[in-house]
Amino acid sequence: MNLTAENHSIPLSDGNHIPLLGLGTYGDPQTTPKGTALECVKLAIDVGYRHFDGALVYFNEHEVGQAIREKIADGTVRRQDIFYCGKLWNTFHPPQLVRPALERTLKALKLDYVDLYVVELPMAFKPGAGFYPKDQAGNYIYHHTDLCATWEALEACKDAGLVKSLGVSNFNRRQLELLLNKPGLKHKPVSNQIECHPYFTQPKLLEFCRQNDIVIVGYCPIGSSRDASWVNVKCPPMLEDELLVSIGKKHNKSPAQVALRFNVQRGVAVIPKSFTPERIRHNFQIFDFSLTEEEMKAIEALNKDIRFVELLM
Repeated sequence: MNLTAENHSIPLSDGNHIPLLGLGTYGDPQTTPKGTALECVKLAIDVGYRHFDGALVYFNEHEVGQAIREKIADGTVRRQDIFYCGKLWNTFHPPQLVRPALERTLKALKLDYVDLYVVELPMAFKPGAGFYPKDQAGNYIYHHTDLCATWEALEACKDAGLVKSLGVSNFNRRQLELLLNKPGLKHKPVSNQIECHPYFTQPKLLEFCRQNDIVIVGYCPIGSSRDASWVNVKCPPMLEDELLVSIGKKHNKSPAQVALRFNVQRGVAVIPKSFTPERIRHNFQIFDFSLTEEEMKAIEALNKDIRFVELLM
């Protein structure tokens, strides 16, 4: 199944496409068993997923890359069918560190290029061996960053053919405008990955990005796990919402499928993270129904401006 612009993809301003439904590959290296990402990505490709969201700090890019290569080798897909997104971590913002960071991702994947490479956060940590530098008091050590200089280094990576498209993540309007208005801008950000779901619909940022041909990629599109180390567990469990449940029953779908379909119909790419085979299949089954205009408006009205991911750092 080759995903094209006519069915399940979003065209980017530079001619590429982001499939509407992707698979987030975030995993805790301390709790995720070895080989999990490998098997899940292979399964996802067989199911029909083509967009895979990864990062160096997920510590599993070697498995994701192996899965992609194996499915290419067995004839299931071609490289051009796969859309892989990697991320520039906070400790690599200085321009001289940008290309080496991307090359680490390419080495782990054993691929010649990534389709999209994004600045993971609009802030920097002190460069060094560790990804999460802290002082003796346990506070994160930040680093002055010039986002425009970082972006210019990313533009050079694109010009060198190491990445097809460039984007950002967790950027607000002001930070996006900083790049869009940069003197001498060669390649604009084509996407902005942000938390986006029925409880956090981001209407203003979504409209700004639409006006500037920037695709919104929504993470946590069906809520998140209740992991207190990075999630605000005081948030109500979205998938138990009565409206999502009732709409799901009407369409013979689950609340999760309704939440995913909601964003897809708004033109938001979604990247639900799952390492469970049944859920990977389940999340993909959203292209055989549509929400009515009334249902879309009702779900939009659920917005509570709630962030599940607090990003306390």
